[in-house]
Parts: sequence; structure tokens; C-alpha cells
Amino acid sequence: MMVDGSFPECIKALPKVKVGFSGVSGWLSQGSDSQVVFFEINAGGVVSPHSHGEQYGVVIDGEIELTIGGVTRLYKKGDSYHIPDSVVHSAEIRKFTRVMDFFVDVDRYSTE
Repeated sequence: MMVDGSFPECIKALPKVKVGFSGVSGWLSQGSDSQVVFFEINAGGVVSPHSHGEQYGVVIDGEIELTIGGVTRLYKKGDSYHIPDSVVHSAEIRKFTRVMDFFVDVDRYSTE
């Protein structure tokens, strides 16, 4: 059980990713043909519009307002989302949130 709402040490022991968005931290599990990143996003975090290869994610805790291809929806704990290849998307976070994202791009994120 996680009392403080952060990821356990087994995840925080993974390499930390370089993230270009304020208030966002992530830890990388690198595969030979994909990446999984565990993100912690502070309240007030904003992910500006961008696009890349296909992405699939799950909200572990908190909530995230995602705009995917011009459609905005609030995703809460237990919800999943899919962002197709090259579709522009952005996010706003109103409270501390943890998500796990799978990226088809093998090189979406690099480590610090």
C-alpha cells in the first residue's frame, strides 16, 4: 500500500526521463521496440499540444484532462486512454496525478 501517493521504490529506481513539461516527472522501462513511462504530475501541470507515435495510458491516481484530436475528456483513476499515431494532444492536471503510458516509439523519451 502506498501511503504518500507516489510510486514505490522499484519504479523510482528506474532511469528518470528528460521531460520538457513543468511539474512532470517520469521513470522509464525501456523495451527493444517500445517504452513504458511512469509519470507523476503535480497539480497545475500542463502538457502543451504535441504529437508523436501511438500512445496508450492508464490513470493510476488522480485525474487528467486530456485533449486528443480536439476532443477534451476528464480521465480519472482506473480510466485508460489511447492516442493514435501523430494525433495532436495536450493535458491539464488539477491535482497530483500518476499515470502509466506505453509508447510505440522506442525512442520517445531519453534518460537524464
